[in-house]
Amino acid sequence: MMKKLVFAVAALLASSGFAFAQVDVNKADAAALDSVKGVGPSMSKSILDERAKGEFKDWADFRQRVKGVGDKKALKLSEAGLVVNGKPMEGAAAGPAGAKAEKTSARAPGKDKPAEQKAM
Repeated sequence: MMKKLVFAVAALLASSGFAFAQVDVNKADAAALDSVKGVGPSMSKSILDERAKGEFKDWADFRQRVKGVGDKKALKLSEAGLVVNGKPMEGAAAGPAGAKAEKTSARAPGKDKPAEQKAM
């Protein structure tokens, strides 16, 4: 029983390590690209085809050359671990989750208090 528990914890830790690994579009093969959430076989083929013409210089170059990748998609891919020349897309850390946190902290005083506390 203990061996199974230790194995399950080890497997969980190992799989979570892969989920957060960065994948560079200029170095990755098709399997590594496919491992990024949001990249499927079709997009990985497009990335590899464009990379064969020359490495991607930056995120702007990547978005321009890979069909179907705009600002929103690029941001999601960057948040999922895709990098260009080892760099995540600018603003990826402040993506949808970060933007939500910023909105809540920017509330006017008293707006985040429950109704019963406002009445006091």
